[in-house]
Amino acid sequence: MELGLSSLLLLFAAGLLGGFIDSIAGGGGLITVPTLLWVGLPPQLALGTNKAQSSCGTTLAVMRYARAGLVSWSEVRLAVLLSFIGSAVGVWTLTLISNDVLRVIIPWMLLAVVIYVAISPRLGLAETRARLDAAVFSWLFGLSLGFYDGFFGPGTGAFWILALVALLGQELTRANAYTKAVNLASNVGSLIVFACLGHVAVLPAAVMVAGQMIGVRLGTGLVLKHGAAFIRVVFLVVVLGIVLRLLWPN
Repeated sequence: MELGLSSLLLLFAAGLLGGFIDSIAGGGGLITVPTLLWVGLPPQLALGTNKAQSSCGTTLAVMRYARAGLVSWSEVRLAVLLSFIGSAVGVWTLTLISNDVLRVIIPWMLLAVVIYVAISPRLGLAETRARLDAAVFSWLFGLSLGFYDGFFGPGTGAFWILALVALLGQELTRANAYTKAVNLASNVGSLIVFACLGHVAVLPAAVMVAGQMIGVRLGTGLVLKHGAAFIRVVFLVVVLGIVLRLLWPN
């Protein structure tokens, strides 16, 4: 399909804003997927193209957080592997059955996350004692949230961050960096399946990647400068936005 200059500029802007939001608190797909649909891509093609562009932006975010010492590869590698596997299975399952049930359930689960974080002002501002073994955590959430990201997607980052803070006792800045690493794995796992099915539009993806690079640099810069308190505010706003988008999609 051919896209005009105005559509390409819109995709660039969506990639920039999506990358900015994603690098701070997740939820960039709230902007990028509707934009891809709006310019005329069919749903499956829009989802595959979104995974392509978000994979590039998330790669940059992971690199910046790793350079800042926020990613412990020995800690995250098992969850990364399982998230990759889970997401590939999730996308494959999506091609077989509908995800309509999740469209009903997930907004209320995310709203519960917003309420829990909002009434816990100290949550994630400092490291606390882990309540779950790291390997058990990786198996439990790597497979389940990886599958969820491939099968449905919205709010994956929010679920990861809350689980990391509540169960592994991580501070929000480190939890955000961990989340980007596993999100990258689930993005790539999903992308491989979408690409094999021919559901990636190269030009729209390339244009959005250009915007993503700028947005991610801006977003990660703010995270590294302002830390957990800043992430908490953006996290609440973004997750509430996802809830509203899922409850009122039209």
